[in-house]
Amino acid sequence: MVSIQIPNYGQFNIKHIVCDYNGTIAKDGKLAPGIKDIFKLLSENYNVHVITADTFGTVKKELESVDITVKILSSSNHTQEKGEYIKTLGSKYCASIGNGNNDVEMLQESALSIAIMGDEGCATSTLMKSNIVCKSITDALLLFIKQKRLIATLRS
Repeated sequence: MVSIQIPNYGQFNIKHIVCDYNGTIAKDGKLAPGIKDIFKLLSENYNVHVITADTFGTVKKELESVDITVKILSSSNHTQEKGEYIKTLGSKYCASIGNGNNDVEMLQESALSIAIMGDEGCATSTLMKSNIVCKSITDALLLFIKQKRLIATLRS
């Protein structure tokens, strides 16, 4: 677990980083460049999770060499299932990253939430539930490695 104190904002005790797959860390089922290396760095201090409906059927192959947890959604309500997954992990210990409408409950349940404004865009509802918006998944994930960036963004 990593504790991050944000002046005049609060303290985060992050144990889990949960990422949506398509539109967030992948495009058309293919993992974004450099993500495996960043996940390896993050795994030194955090439990990294990828949660997905696996629309393209590629998530396990794309992430096979990385020590993370992959959760493939199985219900008919992916929005709710993602939110429940965060609750199961312990909401107050989770940071989540997503871009789609079905990420809203996941972001809402997490202590820290990041919306990605990538090639697929970002659902307005997801944007409104996030603490931070980033232009790329690389920028978002690096906030947990270079924590002063996170502090600079959220302090007041």
